[in-house]
Amino acid sequence: MFRRDVKSIRDLILRNLRDQGLETPLLQKRLMESWPVVAGETIASYTLNTYILNQTLYVRLSSPALRADLSLRRTEFVRRLNEHVGNQVIADVRFC
Repeated sequence: MFRRDVKSIRDLILRNLRDQGLETPLLQKRLMESWPVVAGETIASYTLNTYILNQTLYVRLSSPALRADLSLRRTEFVRRLNEHVGNQVIADVRFC
């Protein structure tokens, strides 16, 4: 009798994405799309743009007062965003 090396489709797809160097961009995209969910709809309505550069999420806001308030909660947002994605994608959040 022989043993088969059975793997799930999910594992095969993740390995293929990792081999092609596409896992990190996919996780970054998922993290940016989760910003309205993690931050809440009110904060998301003031958000103009989000992008990731060197493991830092940059969030452009239209309200200077909100920018100052959220800057005090940066570590909380980093933790919640990474938990939402399920991986360590970012190390910092900057509000500009």
